[in-house]
Order: sequence, then C-alpha cells, then structure tokens
Amino acid sequence: MFSTPNELFEYKGCNFISNIHNVEYLNKIPNLDIKKDDVIVVTYPKSGTVWMQQILSLICSNDNLAEAQSELTVNLVPWIEVERLPFKGSLLSPLYVTHLPYHLIPKNLKKGNGKVIYVARNPKDVFVSLYYFQNYLTLLESTSSFEDFLEKFIDGKVLIGSWFDHVREWYKHKDEFDFLFLTYEELQQDFRTSTQKLCDFLGKKLDEDKLEMVVEECSFKAMLANPMANYKHIPNKNPNGTFLRKGIIGDWKNHFTVAQSERFDKIFEEKMEDFPFQFVWDSKK
Repeated sequence: MFSTPNELFEYKGCNFISNIHNVEYLNKIPNLDIKKDDVIVVTYPKSGTVWMQQILSLICSNDNLAEAQSELTVNLVPWIEVERLPFKGSLLSPLYVTHLPYHLIPKNLKKGNGKVIYVARNPKDVFVSLYYFQNYLTLLESTSSFEDFLEKFIDGKVLIGSWFDHVREWYKHKDEFDFLFLTYEELQQDFRTSTQKLCDFLGKKLDEDKLEMVVEECSFKAMLANPMANYKHIPNKNPNGTFLRKGIIGDWKNHFTVAQSERFDKIFEEKMEDFPFQFVWDSKK
C-alpha cells in the first residue's frame, strides 16, 4: 500500500485514485455489457487519451458535428472505470476510453465484442508528462522530486501501475480482440495518415473536407483553446499549468540527465527484451 492511502489505493494489482474510483464500482466492471459496436481506446496515463477522445468524437460524429462540438468530450467518450450517471444526450455512444490493465477489463470484451484501440507512448515522455500532471491536478499528491518520482514510476508505484506491464499484457493478448495498435509518435508524425487508419479500422468513410476538419480540430493548439476538449474544468492546484501541457515528442530530453536516461534505457531493454513490436520514439522530421 501507499504512504498516502487517501490518494491512491491498490485494487487487484492496479493503482486507482480514491476520490475518483471506488471498489464497489470496480467490482462491477468485469460484468459490464460490451456490445459488438462498442469502441474502447486503451492507454497508459499520459499517452494521448484526451487526444483520442477528441479524435473519436469527431470521426464518429456523422452528421451531428456541431452538436458533438458543443459537449464535453469526456461525456461523449467516457471512462469505463469511472462510475457515472448515463449521459442521455450522447450522440456518439458507444465510445469509451480506459487506463485499465488487461486483467481488469469486462469479460465479454475478451469474447470478441467491441473494438480495441491501444495507444502506446515513449515511457520517458509519459513519465515527464505524469510528473507535471501530479503537480497540476488537485486530486493527486504533488511529487517530492523528479528523481524520487522516477523511482516510483520505474517500480510501478504510480497511478495505474507499471508502464511496462500495461503495454506488454495488452499486446500479448491482442489476438483476442478486434485490435489496432498505434503509437503516440506515429500519430504526431503523420496525423492525417493515422486518422485515415483509424477511420478504416472503425469503418468510417470521411470525405476530404471532414478529414481536414478532424486534422485541424485535433491539433494541440485547437484543443488547448477548446473548452469542450481541454479539461480546464478539472480542479487544479497550479494556476500557471494546464491539463494539456505540450503534446510533443521528446520532451524527456529537456528533463533527464544522461545518467537517468542511460539507466532507464537499460531497464527498458531488460523489461521489454522479448517484446515483438519495434518502437520508434524519435520524430522523423
């Protein structure tokens, strides 16, 4: 358990936030009804989840774009692990996002129901983003230091748990699902092509004008200015910070020392030695 149990608590090997998640509801998740046309985006925290909420809400808006843009994306593409009253006005259901590890997902998702989109991001960039996130969000305890928090991240003693375990387990079981694996980096490097890949996977045909609209409205600049997508309604403790911070590739280089980077690379190689996917973390531009 954690030294601050009022902040994070462990449930079946996964770390949750006590004032957002509750055990009674988490116990119900394995039996949630997932239907054939449900779409679930899975990410480790700070790997592009909010971005994917916006992307899916626009791709799947059909002829209701204006109405979709007038509603919070968190309502249009809600979290599986957060208990809520049904959103009666949703046009886009059934779209969902989750940070859940593989072993906690609804049972009938494993039976071929629904589509799963997994987005992975360079864990160094994930860590830096999570470090700032901890120091921004009121619901999370501020970190003691960059070095100490890095140790917690490596040990999986942070929100959700180990990045390494999360990615490995989902990818290991990918053949159980109608599954698309993307990286944050490929989305960043060629967003138009990645958007088309998502459309093909979802069976959505967008004309050129709508595809261009999705590309424009899902840019970091557009989302940062969009109150429906930027999560500024979430309580925070840092008036100089933002929920959406930079949205770039390689910011870890501005924070890691050479020694920290080399040590992390060694740990990554050990933990991901037999991982069958070849990650490309750096921008090609």
